[in-house]
Amino acid sequence: MLTDFDGTLSLIVEDPLAAVPVPGAVDALLQLAERYRLVGVVSGRPVAYLRARLRPAADRLWLSGLYGLEGFDAGRAVEAPGVAPWRDTVAGTVARARSRFGDLVEDKGLSVTLHVRTAPERDEEVRAWAGAEAVRTGLAVRPAKASVELHPPLPSDKGTVIEAAAAGLAAVCFLGDDLGDLPAFDALDRLGERGVATVKVAVRTAEAPSAVLDRADVVVDGPEGALALLVSELL
Repeated sequence: MLTDFDGTLSLIVEDPLAAVPVPGAVDALLQLAERYRLVGVVSGRPVAYLRARLRPAADRLWLSGLYGLEGFDAGRAVEAPGVAPWRDTVAGTVARARSRFGDLVEDKGLSVTLHVRTAPERDEEVRAWAGAEAVRTGLAVRPAKASVELHPPLPSDKGTVIEAAAAGLAAVCFLGDDLGDLPAFDALDRLGERGVATVKVAVRTAEAPSAVLDRADVVVDGPEGALALLVSELL
């Protein structure tokens, strides 16, 4: 049982650092972790952020952050191979982004996200700048709802993470709500072709892209609906 964080376990909020799981979500994950072989969160957030907000369940959950650039294993955060040489490049991009966009910039250490939810009038400017910065630095662009991210150009996304984690499993369910979750749905389709039972769950919000909703086997309404689905697995 694997799930996204923002918009799935947590409500979408203007300040990305203020996002927390809806009441009951952490307890449900903790109980599921006692029942299922693998229960975890696959997110674009740093692992440290996830651990802080998923206590006291964090130590029982399998965590993947920054679209697979970070993980949490054997009590410590681990980085994907090949990511370390990009730290200085990302840091330079963070500095340039902050000089132009200020508080719209979220430094994730191994990647940087520019949020436009509070400044929609700058959306086009932000996306154009990110594209030019990607050309200049070699970083890759990952678009999302009300944001754009620059990250090292490594073959890592939610799909590669989930496909690797699912090795040996008979069934996999994933809940997500954004464009970054489509690779996870792709991975479940590939697993299904190999005989794994899969369920793709889309979390419908006002911002959820139709591309995500259209790909899902099941659609639930908001993080509250996602929580209800998780709780139903405990009955």
